[in-house]
Amino acid sequence: MFEVRVEVDFPAGHHLVGYPGDCAQPHGHNWKMEVFVRASELDHVGMAVDFRSLKGATQEIVAGWDHQDLNTHADFAKINPTAENLARLAYEKLSAVIDSGSSWVDRVRVWENDRCFAAYWDENKRRV
Repeated sequence: MFEVRVEVDFPAGHHLVGYPGDCAQPHGHNWKMEVFVRASELDHVGMAVDFRSLKGATQEIVAGWDHQDLNTHADFAKINPTAENLARLAYEKLSAVIDSGSSWVDRVRVWENDRCFAAYWDENKRRV
């Protein structure tokens, strides 16, 4: 089994509707997103997945969130822009373009700061 990882970062603001604390107020983060892809075999070049393709797909997703108030973004019209929801949404969008017969998005981690992250994966899809 092979695993590859890419990381991108982006600044964005948000607030948590219904949260009983400081995070209910508008504030910002320098978010970091890690994407992990697993592969059961390598391609003809010897790669599990092309880092450039994976990083490009990840950057395309976060480009729409970069320097935005996430609460006003269409992706979060019906959900709070929590780290958990960012991770799930990125996972779903990336899986649609990255998954193939021998490689798949295994999990996505979204960091709000250097001490706190949320991760998402689909337990039914995991092939360990």
